[in-house]
Amino acid sequence: MLTGAFFLFVMLVGVPIGVCLCLAGIVYIYSNGNTVLLQSFPSQMFGGVDSYGLIAIPLFILIGEIMSSGGITRRLVELAMAFVGSVRGGLAYVNILANMMVSSIIGSATAQVAIMSKIMVPEMEKHGYDKTFAAGVTVYGGMLGPIIPPSVMFVVYSVLAQVAVGDMLTAGILPGIVLTLLFFVVIACMGVIYKYPRSERKTLRERARSALAASPTLLIPIVIVGSILGGFANPTEAAAVGAVAAALIGRYVTREFRFGMLPAILLRAAVYSAIVLFLVAAAAVFSWLLIYGKVPQAAAAWIQTVAKDPVTFLLLVNVILLIIGTVIDGIPGLIMTVPILLPIATEVYGIDPRHFGVVVVVNLVLGLMSPPVGLSFFVAAAVTGAKPGKMFLVTLPFFVICCVALVLLSLFPSLSLALLN
Repeated sequence: MLTGAFFLFVMLVGVPIGVCLCLAGIVYIYSNGNTVLLQSFPSQMFGGVDSYGLIAIPLFILIGEIMSSGGITRRLVELAMAFVGSVRGGLAYVNILANMMVSSIIGSATAQVAIMSKIMVPEMEKHGYDKTFAAGVTVYGGMLGPIIPPSVMFVVYSVLAQVAVGDMLTAGILPGIVLTLLFFVVIACMGVIYKYPRSERKTLRERARSALAASPTLLIPIVIVGSILGGFANPTEAAAVGAVAAALIGRYVTREFRFGMLPAILLRAAVYSAIVLFLVAAAAVFSWLLIYGKVPQAAAAWIQTVAKDPVTFLLLVNVILLIIGTVIDGIPGLIMTVPILLPIATEVYGIDPRHFGVVVVVNLVLGLMSPPVGLSFFVAAAVTGAKPGKMFLVTLPFFVICCVALVLLSLFPSLSLALLN
């Protein structure tokens, strides 16, 4: 009880979540009087990041940084605009479709929201869309980032759950496509109700020109995802090849990337990677102490009194994680919940850990769009000037359809596992 109260206090006063986890662990050790555990503290932290799969994280982050500096994102947006921009609400479709294509390279919701808000919101405003709606759609489009591979959250989950990184990245493909299609349904319905504008129809020649300009940039997700699905490379190797491909395309095709930019890009990628990896190291200590304190066993006993079957368990988990996700960012949320819930899911209810991972990640990402925190809305607000609360209300149908997607993922494991069988 003391440890939990201390953890909540330091988190609420603004201490970084990784430091919170470590400090809470130390408080737990001293409160139990078993100070000999402090000797294992450093080795448990080191063991948490002593994984080959985690090398993929800085490489995926590096790809996103190079891509945003090399004009690749803009060409993908132009490609989407050429083919779907002329229908009613076309730029909203373009926003989601472009986010889908970009997410296969960036893999981070907040980074994607920041990049795409700069590109899409001014363009949508220029064509008569409300700025608040444009920013809100961009936020939900950014939700695809941690779901469609590559995904930093799936890599972290793979390490926590001890499952293959490639399997988790593959498991995110179909859910990402399903979520995109559901977003299209929402846009179609809202377009009829609110009479969204149409963009100018592109000629066949203009479409061909856009496709030709963007085709080299499509090699990046093809290289990353194709090499993993085809068994030619593991995720770490695919990420390394993808980073080289992004640099070469940005330098010699789009001609907006210069090798002189690399020091600043590498520094930004290193800082973000260090934050993520420190969280993973803190998670190792947190998980170790949870197991020592028999917290998973106590949680399992309580959950079994409420949930009698796997479906009920997953629906209960959805509610719990949605509440957690509203106040805690995605990766810290994984770190805090997976060590407790995963053993229950696999050992008590026989749920495939890969299916469970998809449900958990989608749920925690949805938390980035949920009050009272709604981090992605604040990122979009910082870039566009729109109000976060109003954004949530205007795009409430997207939140509802995300909840529907979560229920579908819980009821039908094949949506996650079909490409793995």
